[in-house]
Amino acid sequence: MKSLVIVGGAGRMGQALGEGLGALDQFSLLALVDEHEPRELFGASYASSLDDLDPQKVDVVIDFSSPEGVVSSANWCGEHGVALVIGTTGLSKEQRRVVEEAATRTGVVMAANFSIGAVLSERFAGMAAPYFERVEIVELHHDRKVDAPSGTSIATAWTIANARKSSGLAPLSDPTTRPTFEGARGADVVDGVRVHSVRLPGLVAHQEILFGSAGEGLTIRHDSFDRQSFVHGVALAALAIDATPQLLDGIASLIP
Repeated sequence: MKSLVIVGGAGRMGQALGEGLGALDQFSLLALVDEHEPRELFGASYASSLDDLDPQKVDVVIDFSSPEGVVSSANWCGEHGVALVIGTTGLSKEQRRVVEEAATRTGVVMAANFSIGAVLSERFAGMAAPYFERVEIVELHHDRKVDAPSGTSIATAWTIANARKSSGLAPLSDPTTRPTFEGARGADVVDGVRVHSVRLPGLVAHQEILFGSAGEGLTIRHDSFDRQSFVHGVALAALAIDATPQLLDGIASLIP
């Protein structure tokens, strides 16, 4: 049984993970870490900082806090040889460098999305990419998400671009030559694969990948209606990782 600590435990995602992971027999929930005391502790204790915990009692730290919080978690886990699972997105290059450095001292899993369905939809998009002339991505999230485009859509765009490139296809060019307003065509993430971001109350996490060719289209859509949809993927990561130095970028390799 692995002992878990959730950083960002007072947030909506932290609470969902506390509820979901705390109910699984493979884990014991040691602490929820947050500057604010969580509404529910799910049998764990509360700590305002990782520094308040005994690292010898922690097997895995799970961080769904903020980019700044990830830096603190990575430094702490690297120093003490505790495995780290990161679900926070929007990291800068310097913040990611800190994570990569920590991975030279302990095991780290960092993923843009821990939903099994989202990971599979990205895989399916890579399979379809060489067979269609054009593709665009629409990602939809709740209005408290501060980064855009989402980490999931960026990862999907790269998967599509790499699949097209491996098949000898050229980067996409935008057929729109006279946009009336700047930004109307979304963000060119990589090689002309465009992402459109929607932020609305009531949403959780949703993504549509729209392929088009002459006479036909293919839409791959994934919906997370509840944050419990991420628990299974986080559990896979927490079970797979230990203090052996390595960096797993995404959970696709954990899904046969």
